[in-house]
Amino acid sequence: MSLVCAGTAVIDGRVCRPGWVHTAGRTISSCGAGRPAQPADVVFPDAVVVPGFVDMHVHGGGGASCTDGHIAWAAGFHRRHGTTTMLASLVTAGPAELLEAVARAADATRSGAVAGIHLEGPWLSPARCGAHDPTRMRAPDPAEIDAVLAAADGAIRMVTLAPELPGADQAIRRLLDANVVVAIGHSDATYEQARHAVGRGATVGTHLFNAMPPLDHRAPGPALALLEDPRVTVELIADGVHVHPAVVRTVIAAIGPNRVALITDAMAAAGSGDGAYRLGSVPIDVAAGVARVRGTSTIAGSTATMDQLFRSVAGPDPDDDTLAAAVQLTSATPARALGLADIGSLRAGCAADLVVLDRDLWVVAVMRNGTWQTQPGET
Repeated sequence: MSLVCAGTAVIDGRVCRPGWVHTAGRTISSCGAGRPAQPADVVFPDAVVVPGFVDMHVHGGGGASCTDGHIAWAAGFHRRHGTTTMLASLVTAGPAELLEAVARAADATRSGAVAGIHLEGPWLSPARCGAHDPTRMRAPDPAEIDAVLAAADGAIRMVTLAPELPGADQAIRRLLDANVVVAIGHSDATYEQARHAVGRGATVGTHLFNAMPPLDHRAPGPALALLEDPRVTVELIADGVHVHPAVVRTVIAAIGPNRVALITDAMAAAGSGDGAYRLGSVPIDVAAGVARVRGTSTIAGSTATMDQLFRSVAGPDPDDDTLAAAVQLTSATPARALGLADIGSLRAGCAADLVVLDRDLWVVAVMRNGTWQTQPGET
């Protein structure tokens, strides 16, 4: 049990100055504005308390790759940067390697290291392969989908696919029947094909604008189809590399922070510096913090962390509306998109996941499931 009081706390989407959070076990028992009626166990007078970040698209971090099975290490790295809930994103692989990676990620899910698996590949378009191996991409096959679902044993929470591929309609239906969120990405789909997939039940746009046709006034492609449908949550990599900051701001202003989920799309190099890495079978070089497929200009994931993205959208000295929007973008919206009802907000009954940020919005301490993961000064 812990009673935390801070100079600022974003309680259930509302900025409270000051505010407090009372935890009991793994959950929040109560919270509110002002000062608590009893003495607090921990006081952060100049800090901001926000819900733990939710990153629905992570390939690795701290030198570890999720596809290679080093998921707990990657999750621990991101947790120190405020991500209390993340999916282990797996890249395109051959059939046998895919099942092995899924089984390892399912073990990590059962252990509690991650909240589930995001399968990004192999059912993607070679025309928009990005940093995935195009030779291993393939159309969705019902037998393979069933095998993957069986290997995951309920751990798959989201699958990204290209809706223009043969068999995509049937794949969407099978995945939805298995309670898997279907995302559109790494796709060369037309506007009409993307709209059709949303009509079939796809509800997420994977890293909007990246690995899809650019928005054109005569051929708007999947980007406009995803933006204009209120049923869709779009991912954005707000690292200043993948999407121009002005585009990030415009998308958020156009459709609202309740439909935009910031993601890192981080790879193993996050937190590990420049050098040579791999993303699945693809060699990657990182220079000046930017990951690219070796010998090309193709961006290969990011080296970002969620606290970095929070600062990028909040900006220096954010007002209450901007601060509340940053929380929505990094916690509440991704949690809702994944169907996780008990995380992403500081309110009674939710998981006791919180991040303490200093006045410059750098991580001071992290709590996950009611337990301090990092104490002040340890991040």
